[in-house]
Amino acid sequence: MKIGFIGLGNMGAPMAANLAKAGHSVTGFDMADVAVDGVRLAASAAEAAKGQDVVITMLPNGAILRAVALDVLPAMDRGAALVDCSTVDVESARAVAAEAEAAGLLFVDAPVSGGVGGATAGTLTFMAGGTEAGFAKASPLFEIMGQKAVHCGAAGAGQAAKICNNMILGVTMIATCEAFALADKLGLERQKMFDVVSTSSGYSWSMNAYCPAPGVGPQSPADNGYQPGFAANLMLKDLRLSQQAAEAADADTPLGQAAMALYEQFVEHENGSGQDFSAMLPRFEGRGRG
Repeated sequence: MKIGFIGLGNMGAPMAANLAKAGHSVTGFDMADVAVDGVRLAASAAEAAKGQDVVITMLPNGAILRAVALDVLPAMDRGAALVDCSTVDVESARAVAAEAEAAGLLFVDAPVSGGVGGATAGTLTFMAGGTEAGFAKASPLFEIMGQKAVHCGAAGAGQAAKICNNMILGVTMIATCEAFALADKLGLERQKMFDVVSTSSGYSWSMNAYCPAPGVGPQSPADNGYQPGFAANLMLKDLRLSQQAAEAADADTPLGQAAMALYEQFVEHENGSGQDFSAMLPRFEGRGRG
């Protein structure tokens, strides 16, 4: 396949490299000066998109996606697919989908889970929204870049799934960190806490697979000084998207709202910026009830 790849940052670069390694012809573009194995670089987003079967975007937010779409949609051939792997607001995904459809193009919103490690290893999970035809066209590429792709529904459904998933993740990580901090103050050893909770009704991905306590459970960023596997800044971005979506849908999400407020405090007013989102544990350790 001929592929354009726009956005060659920490996630996009390894994803594009895996597509090139699999034998696809990949032309990339990024605002920064980058080099990616096997990827030919274009001078603009429109040039990277011209004549391609599929154009993939991996961008920071919905406003940038909308701006890039204005450049690339006119350059694409009818019947080609724009596959956006960014995590953006649902409304931006749906707006770009409508523009693509009007131009005779396919569109898939396909945000990912798995982080930089998953992008490098080709083990990402894709949550896809769009038509059956769009999903079918993108599926062979999802198989190279990831280990699982779920077609969640119409345009915007992929973003909805990602936002809901990460709202759960933010809430459960905070609860896990709170519980470890409480256990410390009650004199309960962290290993004993893990042994009980990880096999009882309190188990969760945050506890069992990504334990925020160093030296407990499987290897996680807690064992590496909370260097980011998934940065607190990115969790804050996703929680803000969840609350933007909740407001638009008139959904009551008090715990999602509380999690957003806590990560805002942690990232913007404390020392959370640049740390893993599980670094909430040392934050709670150092605080009292007041």
